[in-house]
Amino acid sequence: MGMPSGTELLLIFGIIVLLFGAKKIPDLAKGLGKGIKNFKQEMKEIDEVEVEAPKKVEKSEEVTSSEETPKTTTQA
Repeated sequence: MGMPSGTELLLIFGIIVLLFGAKKIPDLAKGLGKGIKNFKQEMKEIDEVEVEAPKKVEKSEEVTSSEETPKTTTQA
């Protein structure tokens, strides 16, 4: 099952027009475009945070490894 042909796409578009009406389609497309734009923007922000985060984690690991942990004494 591959990509729909031209007639199939026209049929799908016709059904969409019947369901939503011609006036709603531009609003739907605008909303979809904004959603995609926001998604891409959030993905960029997540990538930037992931690049910065390992540096912060390495520093905090150095601090915890340089501190001595209290040793418990057990009597046998």
